[in-house]
Amino acid sequence: MDGITGVPVLEVLLLAIAFLGVLVEIKTGGLGAGALLGLVAAAVFFGSQYVKGLVSIYQIALFLGGVLCIVIEMLAPTVGLLAGLGLAMMLYSVVLALGGDANAMYALLASVGLAIALFLLLLKRLPSSRLWQKVVLRDMSTAERGFVSAAPRETLLGQTGTAGTDLRPAGSATIGGVPVDVVSEGGYIPRGTPVTVVAVNGSRVVVRPCPVNPS
Repeated sequence: MDGITGVPVLEVLLLAIAFLGVLVEIKTGGLGAGALLGLVAAAVFFGSQYVKGLVSIYQIALFLGGVLCIVIEMLAPTVGLLAGLGLAMMLYSVVLALGGDANAMYALLASVGLAIALFLLLLKRLPSSRLWQKVVLRDMSTAERGFVSAAPRETLLGQTGTAGTDLRPAGSATIGGVPVDVVSEGGYIPRGTPVTVVAVNGSRVVVRPCPVNPS
């Protein structure tokens, strides 16, 4: 029976199980259950396609090479490079095995979507591996933990300095002997003009020309 993609539903389900196995193995990192599930589903899929004469040894080898890259990544992490390459090889081999046309892409998207949906249902029940910890950022860089996005500049408020560049309206000014990125409150301010800091919003320092004292 063909699905909405023109590809038999059974093949889409087998691919979904294979991709689910990859996701489970990345999450658990070496328990083997995900790898076994994925390899069995992939073997059935590629085996049936090979019997029908729809795939070649090259496509099967490409898929297995992708699996090998992911396994190496889990054993000797390389900041995700091998995992990304392996996943790309697997997806490309599947597209070729499905015919390499638009229907193949639709079937691939359907199987990946189904695998992700099933994986999300299992996510909280699975232990985490080192590779998974790298894929998912768990810690937050908060102010309470000592992280700040920029050095506080509130102390600059009210200080005077000199425009080090033309402010159009952004540029640089020397305040307290230190170059500071600033923006003018109004329009253009020529270089060398004395300026005063009138507002500080985070890392944004707003200046205006100093009033000219009457002689």
